[in-house]
Amino acid sequence: MSIRLLLVDDQSLLRLGFRMVLETQPDLEVVGEAGDGAQGVSMTRALAPDVVLMDVRMPVLDGIEATRQIVASGSAARVLVLTTFNLDEYVYAALRAGASGFLLKDVPPADLISGIRSVAAGDAVVAPSVTRRLIDAFADHLPDPSSGRSTVGERLHRLTDREREVLIELARGGSNAEIAEQLTVAEATVKTHVGRVLAKLDLRDRVQAVIFAYEAGLIRPGQQ
Repeated sequence: MSIRLLLVDDQSLLRLGFRMVLETQPDLEVVGEAGDGAQGVSMTRALAPDVVLMDVRMPVLDGIEATRQIVASGSAARVLVLTTFNLDEYVYAALRAGASGFLLKDVPPADLISGIRSVAAGDAVVAPSVTRRLIDAFADHLPDPSSGRSTVGERLHRLTDREREVLIELARGGSNAEIAEQLTVAEATVKTHVGRVLAKLDLRDRVQAVIFAYEAGLIRPGQQ
């Protein structure tokens, strides 16, 4: 079955370049193109793509708000944010809005294709360690953990002690194998715990879990 894609970017030439790359793959199908965030939201609703490639800076409605609206609508589409700079100041906001990760616009074709497949499979394109470096770089933009603490705390209490340990190690950038070694458990056990953490906290993927750990005050920028 093909992965259905929607391209949302105000640069038609860039969309054309992406489309040429993507359509060389038998399992990828571009079902639509939008020139701004508002159109992207409406086309997501109409076309039900599996993955939305979303630019950040666009007219009418930017990619952050468009991502937020798509996620809030309950759409099954997963959003992969495209950005010009590795530490774009808007990326953190996009991830908080519900994006499943981000890629650079000049990403090598092979990495773009791999990223799309990963997101479609339910994984996050941004590795936890990369997400952490991004959040560390923009520490001043992080919300105060004390704001909304009651809501975050109520969700945190859903976790067992072991699940909380897994969440902390995940936020520190650990892979499943590294977390397993740190906690002296099987890697399959860690995978199960990660799945339960995401389900109990109502999170979409590991990227969202890392952000939640920061917001809950479990780990702070620069902390090892």
